[in-house]
Amino acid sequence: MPNERPETRLKCALVVRGAFDAHVVPAFEAAGGRAAIHWAPTTVIMKTLAEGETADAVLVLSDAMDRLVAEGRVEPESRVDIVRSRYGIAVKAGAPHPDIANVEALKRTLVAARSVAYSRTGASGIYFAGLLPRLGLAEAVNARATIIPQGFTAEKLVSGEADIAVQQISELMVVPGIEVVGPLPDPVQEMTTFAAAILRGATDRDGAARFLAGLTTPQAAEAYRTSGLEPAY
Repeated sequence: MPNERPETRLKCALVVRGAFDAHVVPAFEAAGGRAAIHWAPTTVIMKTLAEGETADAVLVLSDAMDRLVAEGRVEPESRVDIVRSRYGIAVKAGAPHPDIANVEALKRTLVAARSVAYSRTGASGIYFAGLLPRLGLAEAVNARATIIPQGFTAEKLVSGEADIAVQQISELMVVPGIEVVGPLPDPVQEMTTFAAAILRGATDRDGAARFLAGLTTPQAAEAYRTSGLEPAY
């Protein structure tokens, strides 16, 4: 149609998938926008940008956004911190909830698991892979781990390939048929912040600006909380 608005292209970390599907994207489209989102871990998004792929806006880990600002790839004045996220543990719906109340309990749970699922390229998987040696569990856990290239680790609970999944809590909650046990204990927890910005050379800059404006509304904040995140604005 001649008056149809252009498609706003976005590259977004998986952490906000639940909130975007539930509210952010429908609200944008109800206002006349059209969104095409490439969902991927921050590391994958950064790789695609380095290889020359483009988009109108990007939502990635804040330290990755720092690099994009330093490299002049985004409009720095458009940057906004969107959400904060914690890492957590999930099991298949109906399965007993293991004890993760403290670090020693978490260690016992990880060692007792038939298989622990985590992601190779996502922020949670990179963090968890680094945490295992600190806990002295790298060999014991990785010998039986189900490590996926990217995507939602909790899907491996539903398929029966793993009985424990580790990921950002909001990413765990996207998958039907699972239950979040809780966040990692505070001594081994890490809060991560995700930021969004408009990419330089955006072909639909107006659409990108409208999309980013919709990321910091009270309604978006409620969607973030419902999906296991904390608003960062």
